[in-house]
Amino acid sequence: MKFNRASGVLVHPTSFPSNYGMGDLGHAAKLFLDFLIETRQSIWQILPLGPTGYGNSPYASYSAFAGNPYLISPDVLVSKGLLTQAEAHEAFLPQTTQADYDSAMQRKNELFQKAHARFEEANGKDGGKEMRAFARKNSYWLKDYCLFMACLEHHEFRPWNTWEEGIALRKPSALKSWEKKLSDRIRYYRWVQFEFYNQWLAVREYANANRIQVIGDIPIFVDHNSADVWAHPEFFEVDERGNRKLVAGVPPDYFSETGQLWGNPLYKWKALKNDGYTWWIKRFEQMMVLTDAIRVDHFRGFDAYWEVQADAPNAMKGRWVKGPGKDLFDTIYKHFGELPIIAEDLGMITKEVVELRDYYNLPGMKILQFAWNDNSGNGFLPHNYDTSNCVVYTGTHDNDTSRGWYMQASSLEQHRLREYTRSACDQPEKELIRLAMLSNADMAIFPLQDLMGLGTEHRMNFPGTATGNWGWRFTAEMLHAIDKGFLLHLVNIANRDPQLGLTDANLIELEPEEAN
Repeated sequence: MKFNRASGVLVHPTSFPSNYGMGDLGHAAKLFLDFLIETRQSIWQILPLGPTGYGNSPYASYSAFAGNPYLISPDVLVSKGLLTQAEAHEAFLPQTTQADYDSAMQRKNELFQKAHARFEEANGKDGGKEMRAFARKNSYWLKDYCLFMACLEHHEFRPWNTWEEGIALRKPSALKSWEKKLSDRIRYYRWVQFEFYNQWLAVREYANANRIQVIGDIPIFVDHNSADVWAHPEFFEVDERGNRKLVAGVPPDYFSETGQLWGNPLYKWKALKNDGYTWWIKRFEQMMVLTDAIRVDHFRGFDAYWEVQADAPNAMKGRWVKGPGKDLFDTIYKHFGELPIIAEDLGMITKEVVELRDYYNLPGMKILQFAWNDNSGNGFLPHNYDTSNCVVYTGTHDNDTSRGWYMQASSLEQHRLREYTRSACDQPEKELIRLAMLSNADMAIFPLQDLMGLGTEHRMNFPGTATGNWGWRFTAEMLHAIDKGFLLHLVNIANRDPQLGLTDANLIELEPEEAN
């Protein structure tokens, strides 16, 4: 699917300012969207929205379908009468540029218990008409997820394959027993999802009403300790007790000398195919409820993926295994028709991956930070983009900030960027933003940190590391300090307001010559 010429910003809601230790879907979401409106940006790209586990990574979620409860705004709950202002105020934490996840989760959990109790007082244990409609609409995943979370909490968040055999293996009698035993907590987790969806969809509605598309992110793999693997072990490479057998990762690359051992259980693609790829179709259906377009993470894994034994110390010793390729995407496209998908085609990309991407006319990704080796044919250089059907980024959530990258780049890379831009690169992030905006790529997207000119200490993620990531936040003052004139100027000269579109400005209407 070809996208309009446009530009936008990459930032996850956890990075928003708030009084509760981490960003959420309250006032700051509107503050950010108003910034996009003011600067005529028409894209907001986010990371996965799922509930996070150990390490707070949005790519390691308890569910491929559920939303992150900690994005729920207590201020919105106050406006609904489910909390008092005094109760919310007691949960305040200092506003800093790093999320305090542990404190935020503890205090939000206390607030949510109170809000849920009041919700049930007003609507009964079944939650009322809207809750019942929500449960029906999300029946494919919601019941399993709520039971999983209630059991996970009961077992002090130990992985599901360490639970008692009956519930770990989902024996019918055990499921019935645990549903009865944990019914209160199951209803709580159902309400949390109901509230998350209501708050998120209100934010998305505000974005769409102001001509802003939300680009979501769908990780190719899911976490082992998730409702998905527990509820559907037949689709994953686990043994009869739920232990991982084969896991995902990538071989050594520019991010890590020993590769990245992600540890996600690999799929049993034959079993998924025999089921008509229903699980994948449901994932895409859910993404299109939440977002307007989808970045498919690790797209090359659908052509071939790196298979590693579960007990391996790193990802160096593995093998490439053929993925489902066109068989999966033909099924998805038959169900949906054309889908607004962006293919994350970075890393070790083969001819077959390119052919799969191009067969469905999917835009790939161009990363400007990768462009500056001693090779004028480098495919990340703007003059080498052979199609406009791509998305150019200064960097992604996995990269350093552009200022941080430049300060640590080799002297050759620094020289190449200065030479290419005919600039002293006193503000290298602005030079990369300018190149992205003026390129022929249909979409130009840049992390918010680059608009703020921030260094390495504001980086979002260091690939290959398990802790210390995903915590970056900004303050309202930092957002207000952005040079909006710089951005508006580039939108104008680069024709990146999709409401204006391309014009035939080069065509001049001439008066016909008089006959002699």
